[in-house]
Amino acid sequence: MTATELLQSQAVAVTFGDRVLYPASWIVPLFVALSALGAANGTCFTSGRLAYVAGREGHMLKVLSYISVKRLTPAPAIIFYATVGFFYILPGDINTLINYFSFAVWLFYGLTVLGLIIMRYTRKDLKRPIKVPLVIPFIVVLVAIILVLAPIISEPEFAYLYCVLFILSGLIFYVLFIHYKFAWAQKISEPITMHLQMLLEVVPPEEVTE
Repeated sequence: MTATELLQSQAVAVTFGDRVLYPASWIVPLFVALSALGAANGTCFTSGRLAYVAGREGHMLKVLSYISVKRLTPAPAIIFYATVGFFYILPGDINTLINYFSFAVWLFYGLTVLGLIIMRYTRKDLKRPIKVPLVIPFIVVLVAIILVLAPIISEPEFAYLYCVLFILSGLIFYVLFIHYKFAWAQKISEPITMHLQMLLEVVPPEEVTE
């Protein structure tokens, strides 16, 4: 394939399959679909448990740390993750979703690694079973900054503002329900938690282990 063909192709893998595999080129889109399903399945497992651990550690609503009595899975966390994904796909098509995902993922990757660099200087007493040279986190932060800012500078869109506002909206729930724990917020969250427990048949993990 020439450079022009690569740029003009709507699906490079499919075009490559047509050139190389001929009648068996249908295998390429099949494998692409299987790869996408596998990636979605793996992301569901990992991201759902991130919300589960955040709820268990008190960084999010406690109900997200509850697990199913029958299947021992973090059902509320996985449903929460699916709900967030639903709101991400509302404004546009697959290209917009890819832009949302890469923007948000690299934003948090960069912030996470930046936190590692800061803690290297502010929390020197922490035990570090795995320690890497500081140049590697600095490179990751630099790459994250480029990947976050480059698409905004090259093709500024309202989609990125929507993504940032959607992420920052989580601070509202954190401040009201987690950080300050206002009495009226607890009155709202408690009945919701109770109804979710009955609907999803979930309980705190310590009750299952007992």
